[in-house]
This record gives sequence, structure tokens and C-alpha cells, in this order.
Amino acid sequence: MRKLLILTMIGFVAQLIDGSLGMAYGATSASFLLLFGVAPALASASIHLAEIATTAVAGVSHWWFGNVDRKILVKLVIPGAVSAFLGAAFLSHIPGDRIKPFVSFFLLIMGVYIVWRFLFHVRPETPKEVKLSKAYLIPLGIVGGFFDAVGGGGWGPITTPMLLSKKGMSPRVVIGTVDTSEFVIAVSASLGFLLFLGWEQFNIYWVAALVIGGVIAAPIAAWIVRVIPSYLLGVLVGGFIVILNVGQVLKIFPVPSLGIWTIYSMLIVLWGFAIWWQLQSSRKRKQSLEA
Repeated sequence: MRKLLILTMIGFVAQLIDGSLGMAYGATSASFLLLFGVAPALASASIHLAEIATTAVAGVSHWWFGNVDRKILVKLVIPGAVSAFLGAAFLSHIPGDRIKPFVSFFLLIMGVYIVWRFLFHVRPETPKEVKLSKAYLIPLGIVGGFFDAVGGGGWGPITTPMLLSKKGMSPRVVIGTVDTSEFVIAVSASLGFLLFLGWEQFNIYWVAALVIGGVIAAPIAAWIVRVIPSYLLGVLVGGFIVILNVGQVLKIFPVPSLGIWTIYSMLIVLWGFAIWWQLQSSRKRKQSLEA
């Protein structure tokens, strides 16, 4: 019973982060599950099955609050679903951990760019409507779906920063669209795991606990996205991308434990300063407009 309560809390926290930032349900819940000694294969399979329910509730919530761009959703989700299924088949033969550091390095660079852009080049008073072509969204869906299945979570961390990197994109709409599309990706990946790994990789009680926590958090996260200003949300998302991926990047290099903690501490301080700076800049802009 205690383990199920812990899993429910993990599902709640993971979905709160994912629904608020458009990413990291898989990365967050997998990290917690592995910390508690759950086997990697069982953790990944259970998380993807749980995501079917949590992403369904999250998608409905984001749709209700007007956080979804339908045109982007359709162009992104179809190639992503096909690629997620193929990724699940691929994972049955090749360990996904081998390519994680390279993907994380790319995402870290994207996170730095997003923080920089929202700090210095975005004004919340002038939102823009952005039209993205199929030539951009289809390859993005293919890459995101594949790495989501192979890496145990990657749809949000790949698609969210790539969409946010396009000038004029609203963080609220990006997060809502990515979170909604993830339902189809989760279904496709789960079907792949069921076909190539079998039902024995799923623990129904663990999945149910993750689902309960995630379902409770989903509407709360959708509301958070709507009330947080886009300029602040962009900095939060970018910094989170950096923190989330720097650990995988550091595994490529022989960095001692003290060095790793030092780097993490510096990044967190810089992230906090960026948030403070954004809040101060926003306050000054409002004062100048009122004057």
C-alpha cells in the first residue's frame, strides 16, 4: 500500500511538471521509479501505458482552456505516432541509453537559446500568430516520436523546444499542443511495447497508481499554463530543459562528483537570476506604460 501511495505521488508530480512545461513526464517518473529500484524495462513500459490516461485528461484540459493549435497538432501527431511505434520495435534490439547523451546535448543547446530569446527578444504585449509548414512539423514529429519510445520519454523535450525556438510562438499554445498530441504518441508506443515485449512488462497496479496521480494533476497544470505570463513561462521552460539534460551530457566526460554538483549549483543560480531578471524587467515595462 505504501509503494502505491508513493507511485501516486510520483504520477502527480510528473504530470504537474509535464502539463505545466510541456515535457518531462517520462523523464521525471522514470527517475523516481529507478530511484526506488524498479527495473528500467518495467519502468518504461508502465510509464507509457500510464501516459495513455494522463495525456488524455491533460489534452482535454488544455483544449478546454484554449491552449491547443489544431493545425500544428494534426501535422505533428500523425508522423509522431508512426515513428513512436517503430521506436518501440527498435528499442527491443538496441539499448536507448547509448544515444541519450547526444540527444541531451542538442536539447541543452536549445534550452540555452530559449532562455536567451525570452529574456531579451520577447515582449508579452505583442503575441503573434505563427504558421508552420509540413516540411518543418513532419520531420519534427518523426524524430520526437522515435526518441520518445527509444529514450523512455522524449516527445515533449524534443518537440517543445523546437516549437518554442520559432519566433512568435506562444509558450502556452506550444505546451498545450504538445501535451495534447502526446496521447496519440503514448498509445502508439504502448502498442509497440505490447507487441514486441509482451504483457509481462506491465504492472497493472503500478500503472493505476501513476494514472491516479497524473489525472489529478492534469487540470491543475493546464490552468497553471494559462495564468503564467508567456515571457516568464519561456524562461522557466528553457531553464528546465537545461537542468533536465545537463546530467546526461556530463556522462560523456570524466567529470568528478564534486564537479557535477558544482555545475548543477551554478546552473540553478543562473536560472534563478534569469527568472528574477525577467520579473524585474516586466515590472519596469509596466511602470513605463503606466507613466
